[in-house]
Amino acid sequence: MSSIRQAALMDLLDDTSPTVRKALLAEFQSLGQDGIRFLQGVSRGQNRINGRHAHWYLTELKFADPIAEFREFIRSMNYELETGMFLMCRTLYPEFSIGESCSHLDSIATRCLELIVEPMSIREKCRVINRVLFHEFGYVGNAENYSDPRNSFINQVLMRRKGIPVTLSILYILVADRCGIRLDPIGVPGHFMVGCFEEGKPFFIDSFQRGLLRSPDEVFTLIRRSNLIPKVSDLAPAPIREVLCRCCRNLAQHFTASRDFVNARLFSSFVDDFEATYEQQVRH
Repeated sequence: MSSIRQAALMDLLDDTSPTVRKALLAEFQSLGQDGIRFLQGVSRGQNRINGRHAHWYLTELKFADPIAEFREFIRSMNYELETGMFLMCRTLYPEFSIGESCSHLDSIATRCLELIVEPMSIREKCRVINRVLFHEFGYVGNAENYSDPRNSFINQVLMRRKGIPVTLSILYILVADRCGIRLDPIGVPGHFMVGCFEEGKPFFIDSFQRGLLRSPDEVFTLIRRSNLIPKVSDLAPAPIREVLCRCCRNLAQHFTASRDFVNARLFSSFVDDFEATYEQQVRH
């Protein structure tokens, strides 16, 4: 395939209009293996947005292997939270629409932006996100069925409007990012939160408690209630690798609890991949 043709296809890849998508599908089908190799190359590249669109075409063409793609993502060490969550979802829900999930996130963020009035502090903007996410859209922590594996898949969280601390925190971060607000995942021992370090004093958002804002001292008190000794490092942002690995570890435990040992082994193997990749990186 010529470089000119590749560039033309790349320019159209992120166009989601039905007419363009139908035409591109026909084009990739006519290109055969050249088209598949082009899409696979884009899906593995640095541009994660184009990568998601390439995954969509590969799925439509029945050339996508979601489990292999997630393993490749893990081993690439090119971690991005939204991409990683979507790829993880596709290992169990290969037919789910990434585009629909992105549109859902966009609609939540759009509503937040309608209510944000500058100049607002980040704390005030987070209160707006709280109002939209937990009151208008009705997202809640699934305390009744905490170990339900669906709580750990962002597509299911978006659809069912319930999740556990880590996925609700990820949802919060993805919405905030669309609003131009930089927030970080915080792997508090025994819990998970969102942290903001952009203002003078850091504060933390407990997504499982409908966006309750907590000070560092309040987070330390929460840690002590779990009979643990808090450390300053407990409040540090968690690397994306650790966040995704934690999701996989949760799923391995929850699938084991529901006696779904096939999926428990699958997600345990993803944890092993994350840990082995990290150890290899450290050695080099």
